[in-house]
Amino acid sequence: MDTRLLLFFLGMDLLLICTPGPDLLYVTARSLGQGRRTGLTAVAGICCGYAVHTVLAAAGLAAALRAVPAALPAMRYAGAAYLVFLAVRTLMSLRSRTGPAPGSPPAEPAGRVLRQSMLTALLNPKGLLLYLSLMPQFIAPGTGLPLGVQLTALGLLHVVNCGLLYGLAAVATARASRALAGTPKAAGRISAVSGTMLLVVAAATLSTH
Repeated sequence: MDTRLLLFFLGMDLLLICTPGPDLLYVTARSLGQGRRTGLTAVAGICCGYAVHTVLAAAGLAAALRAVPAALPAMRYAGAAYLVFLAVRTLMSLRSRTGPAPGSPPAEPAGRVLRQSMLTALLNPKGLLLYLSLMPQFIAPGTGLPLGVQLTALGLLHVVNCGLLYGLAAVATARASRALAGTPKAAGRISAVSGTMLLVVAAATLSTH
């Protein structure tokens, strides 16, 4: 691949990932409300979702979605509705909680978190727009590499970047959460903030064009 284009894509991709958006807010909410392990599991789920996007884009789905403009808004609304569901469930759980131990956020099965996070990434319009609009700009037809191979390489680079940056965000947020959750009351407030942040993610998802 063209090295100059690849480096340019790397810089653009890192900038986009670092810009506050649905994925970063989602990871922050998970880490804040449920700790480092859940946060890192959420990161793994997001990376799996974008790996699926990479495979589908290389197979030509990106062109199909571009040809059917109504598909993207439909996925955006579905993703927002799913995030609202997760937020409401998180907030409702506060009513039935008898008081967690200080500094011990409620655990959730890793498999469930992985599936939820993967679905969130699959329905994230910001990620879809990356594959639909940005990545094709960095494909060089004259290099001799098939377009699908180039798109796969760019997609996998995006997955690695997401894993590294979102992983750092998950660890940092979890540490801050442990420092703040000194009492059961404080832990409950953190969980409430986590649920509210998921609602913010849903709103951010709807505002993505």
